[in-house]
Amino acid sequence: MAAEMHRFVTSEEDDDEMGMDVKDEDDDDEDEDIEEKNMMNPTVVGVDVGVVPTSGSNRFMQHQQYQDQLTPQGGARRCRPQEEKERTKLRERQRRAITAKILTGLRRHGNYNLRVRADINDVIAALAREAGWVVLPDGTTFPAKPQGTGPSHCAPKTAVTSSSSHMPAQHASPTSLSISPGYRSTVDFNRSHTKGVFVPTSSAFNASSGARSQTSDMIGDGGDLPDDPLLGGSINSAANRQVLDIPTKLQERDFAGTPYVPVYAMLPLGVMSMKCELVDPDGLVKQLKLLKSINIDGVMVDCWWGIVEAHAPQQYNWSGYKRLFQIVKELKMKLQVVMSFHECGGNVGDDVCIPLPHWVAEIGRTNPDIFFTDRAGRRDSECLSWGVDKERVLRGRTALEVYFDYMRSFRADFDEFFEDGIISRIVVGLGPCGELRYPSNPVKHGWRYPGIGEFQCYDQYMLKSLRKAAEIRGHSFWARGPENTGFYNSRPHETGFFCDGGDYDGYYGRFFLNWYSQVLVDHGDRVLSLAKLAFEGTCIAAKLSSVHWWYKTASHAAELTAGIYNPCNRDGYAPIMAILKKHGAALCFTCSEISMVDHHMGISEALADPEGLAWQVLNAAWGACIPVASENSLPCNDRDGYNYLLEKAKPVSDPDGRHFSAFSYLRLSSLLMERHNLVEFKRFVKRMHGEAVVEYPT
Repeated sequence: MAAEMHRFVTSEEDDDEMGMDVKDEDDDDEDEDIEEKNMMNPTVVGVDVGVVPTSGSNRFMQHQQYQDQLTPQGGARRCRPQEEKERTKLRERQRRAITAKILTGLRRHGNYNLRVRADINDVIAALAREAGWVVLPDGTTFPAKPQGTGPSHCAPKTAVTSSSSHMPAQHASPTSLSISPGYRSTVDFNRSHTKGVFVPTSSAFNASSGARSQTSDMIGDGGDLPDDPLLGGSINSAANRQVLDIPTKLQERDFAGTPYVPVYAMLPLGVMSMKCELVDPDGLVKQLKLLKSINIDGVMVDCWWGIVEAHAPQQYNWSGYKRLFQIVKELKMKLQVVMSFHECGGNVGDDVCIPLPHWVAEIGRTNPDIFFTDRAGRRDSECLSWGVDKERVLRGRTALEVYFDYMRSFRADFDEFFEDGIISRIVVGLGPCGELRYPSNPVKHGWRYPGIGEFQCYDQYMLKSLRKAAEIRGHSFWARGPENTGFYNSRPHETGFFCDGGDYDGYYGRFFLNWYSQVLVDHGDRVLSLAKLAFEGTCIAAKLSSVHWWYKTASHAAELTAGIYNPCNRDGYAPIMAILKKHGAALCFTCSEISMVDHHMGISEALADPEGLAWQVLNAAWGACIPVASENSLPCNDRDGYNYLLEKAKPVSDPDGRHFSAFSYLRLSSLLMERHNLVEFKRFVKRMHGEAVVEYPT
């Protein structure tokens, strides 16, 4: 094991690879040379009112200035104001979002076989076929059955009203359509494009309370409406109108017989004192017995680095956790343990303060560069900078050695719980909140949703890595962070870097973002390598955050500052899935319920898309055969919230029947222990387990 440790943390070859981690872009060398010449030798663009210098470093500002110039003919160049352009883009995105929901509803409730990126033509074609028409791939449309040949003046004239309209729908028979071999039917085309792809469907419980408070009557003209079990309403004819009474809640999906998904409850953050003692052991035992009575599978607990190794290096105090684990074992429950190498208390929902170990804080006072640093020089002590992963700045040890010693001590002290199978999974902390990301949105520095955040790469060790990468690339002047990225609470369109067509997609922008994200991936790779070595034979997992705001923009600015290089033209989650696959690790992905409360969170203003992000991440993970566990991001005690989580855990639209491998409930509290909440939670657990739920009349 010592030899393996030496290979992971002290190899000179790794140091060389650190600089080579930045991948070269697939750009022509000739184009790079041209741009470099332009950057070194500004050219002059002549117009009849003056000259405009152009260079690669300030293209965004020059674009704004050039719009104000006069044309060679002396006339003013007309252009729409920037605000109007942004409003137009926003309207177009909203229109597309509505179209996507319509298509999702048709796929799910109408059995329309529409491809993932279907447009309005596909919808019209599907409706026409259902009405008995033939639609060829080139758009040619004609009736499936030949029309009468009699003269039009002999045809009887019939007035069709809503009360007398009982025209049966005509359906084309298989033999009535003849298509040349050079064409594929639209149905075949759609089927080939949707096979094997998980398409997220809007849950029946996705509607906000504001939508449910609207009128429950829909008025339409003409035509009989079929009885739809999903609507469950009644149709009343009145003169030439029909009134459809829609119930306030849609019919629930039956989860009986579905796959078994284990359910764990997260223990309170303050379950352990700073002296590593259980705060309220008797009360905890009472709560755990109640959870056991509803057949919950186990609990999840954080093992805080700041508590266990608080006072001196390699002096570990596991006493409180040993007592806790023994209680769980006696109740015949399972454990998921989080190796928490970050501090607690600086984020939303943190109700206790657990800092990093005291001896680490002392080092930080003399060498603050061990912490992440933003452009203004503000330090974030939530976790150690990844720049010190291989730097011996922690009393003679590197950060990787510190993490490995901690995990190895845990494995040795709790060997019996591993052998008995009580510990079912180890979640390895990889960054702030235990998630694999940069601390780009710290609340203590003024960040508020939906700000884009800031890059965290200005400590001396990260800048050293950036300089090395720039030198390897051959552009030493790129050894700097971008300057036009705005501030923590900026919007993408307010910056020159993240706006549409901004510098994020230029030569320097792609170089910087590739380096920035690669440092994140390399950190996760190294720590998971050590975790796999320490916990051999036990399932390990990594946690990934749901950074869904500004997902509908081209740059995905909030993801970029968090280290996920995932703009609209690049898959930023594939490299992360590759390292999880490499080490046999599972993915813990937060199931964001923000779409249920979008009217409170300003989801439209932030151009957020939690559904789209979840779709991308789950497809990337399941496509690589990586188990996916999840947890709720907001407190949940009502049936609508539980139904939403169930739909996400066992998506009905997945063609391969894939589902979450486990679910962790956030979080055990006195509120959950109230009788009516516990009854609802018990119902949720049974449905997660795939058991039938019997409803008794009240």
